[in-house]
Amino acid sequence: MDHPYLFLTSLFGIFGSGAEYWAYKHPHVTYMWFAMVVLILVGWLAGKSISMVPKTAQNLFEILISSLEEFMASITGDEGRKSFPLLITIFLFVSLGNLMGLVPTLYPPTASINTTVALAIIAVTWSHVIGVQMHGIKYVKHFLGPVPALTPLFLIVELIGHASRVLSLTLRLFGNMMGHELVVIILLTLAGPFLVPLPIMAMGILVSLIQAFVFFLLSTMYIAGAIEEAH
Repeated sequence: MDHPYLFLTSLFGIFGSGAEYWAYKHPHVTYMWFAMVVLILVGWLAGKSISMVPKTAQNLFEILISSLEEFMASITGDEGRKSFPLLITIFLFVSLGNLMGLVPTLYPPTASINTTVALAIIAVTWSHVIGVQMHGIKYVKHFLGPVPALTPLFLIVELIGHASRVLSLTLRLFGNMMGHELVVIILLTLAGPFLVPLPIMAMGILVSLIQAFVFFLLSTMYIAGAIEEAH
C-alpha cells in the first residue's frame, strides 16, 4: 500500500537512497521500531516521575494498568498475573501502533500482516509455555480429549484449533487496521489533511483501542485455558 508521504521514510534519505528505499518498502518495520522507542522513552520518563503523591497522568496510568490486571485475574485467576507484563506490553504496543495510523505521515505497523502474525505467535506460544509450567508433561492432556478411544481425532482437532488461534489473532487485527488505514488514506487524498471528517477520526480512535483490547482479551482467554486442568 503506497502512502502519499511518510516522515520517517524521508528521514532515512539522510543515510542515502538505499536506506530510504528500504524504509519505503518496509514501513511496518520502520514504524514498529519507532513505536517501541516511543514506549521505552515514555516508560523511562514515567518511571522517573513516579511520586508518592500521584499527579493526574500517574493516576490515570495506574488506574488503567490496575484495572486491566484485575480484569485479567478475574479470568485467569491469580496464576495468570505472571503473564500480565507481557500482555500489557502487547496491549500498549498495539494501541500505539493502531493510533499511529491516525497521524498524517505516520504508518501503523499493525496494518501489516507481518507485525500482527508476530504478535499472535508470541501470545499463543506464551499460553503454551504457561501451560507447561503449570502442568508439566500433563499439559499434553489438553490436546488428547476426554475419551481415550478418540484421542487421535481429538489431537488433530486440537492442533488445528490452536493453529487457528494464531490465524484468528493475526487476521482480526490486520484486517481491521488495514481497512481503517485505507479509509483514512482515501479521505486524506480526496479531502486533504485538514478536511478529514472528525467523526471518522474519532471512530478510528475507538476502533484502535477496541482492537488492542480484543487482542488482550483473547490472549488472556488462551492463557486461562492453558492454566485450567484438562478434562
